[in-house]
Amino acid sequence: MRFGLTRWNPSSVDRMDPFEEMRSMQDRLNQLFGESETGGGWMDLDTFHPLADIKEKENNIIVTTDLPGIEKKDVNIDIKGNRLWISANTQRENEEEKEGYLMKERSFKRFARSLSLPASVTEQGSTAKMEDGVLTITLPKAEEEEKHKIMIE
Repeated sequence: MRFGLTRWNPSSVDRMDPFEEMRSMQDRLNQLFGESETGGGWMDLDTFHPLADIKEKENNIIVTTDLPGIEKKDVNIDIKGNRLWISANTQRENEEEKEGYLMKERSFKRFARSLSLPASVTEQGSTAKMEDGVLTITLPKAEEEEKHKIMIE
């Protein structure tokens, strides 16, 4: 094994891909903050990751996120413990025929977000409403288990 300086050879240097660097950095940040999801396609480049507001209010946690152009029938919400997954897929086709030409456009949007909530929640009593492209989810906090102190004899 050689130590020290090595001669630079321009033919041995691969071209840098800035998008690969960004993907790699995003993966490292996701691992650091526990946002990594494997196999679910949560970090695909063609997936929009909407910003979310999380508010803790009395016995509820309220999550608000923007999903522009998405209908409520296309939205999926899943909860497990203190983790919330929001995803939406929509596909539209537009066909126009004018003055002897045909124009057909298709669009596909995918939104996905995985959030760690500040407390465990329960799906019983949960509500979700969609108004003007804004999704608001109200999640009741799960009952906290009582702590039992054990005395040492």
